[in-house]
Amino acid sequence: MKALQFEQAVESIIKRDKRFDPLAYLFLKEALDFTLKRAADGNDGESRHVTGTELCLGFRDLAVQQFGPMAGTLMTEWGLRETSNIGEIVFHLIEEQMFGKQDSDTMDDFEAVYDFEDAFVVPFQPKRKRERELVR
Repeated sequence: MKALQFEQAVESIIKRDKRFDPLAYLFLKEALDFTLKRAADGNDGESRHVTGTELCLGFRDLAVQQFGPMAGTLMTEWGLRETSNIGEIVFHLIEEQMFGKQDSDTMDDFEAVYDFEDAFVVPFQPKRKRERELVR
């Protein structure tokens, strides 16, 4: 996929739906590449389709790896509040023919895969604060 085509697709999406920052789309593309590589590594080097759940987990892992404690702040800045938002971005990109889709792929695949607070904020809180929150 050519970078210019992808950027034009994102511009087209943003014109009709401004909920998510363009950087969220670019990061999602990186997260897809990251997740596809991880899937291939676990499949004797053979590429394969990844599920919505796998993509959400790859998205989380890459965000924490790249952005550390700033991941939660960036997600908020980009308009992302839950994993279903990742699915919305994916389906926007499918509509623009930037991503492929299998007949079995649905928005439900992205529902409540994990909580953004637990994924992007809690791991970076001081240990005592995490322990107090677990007691509640």
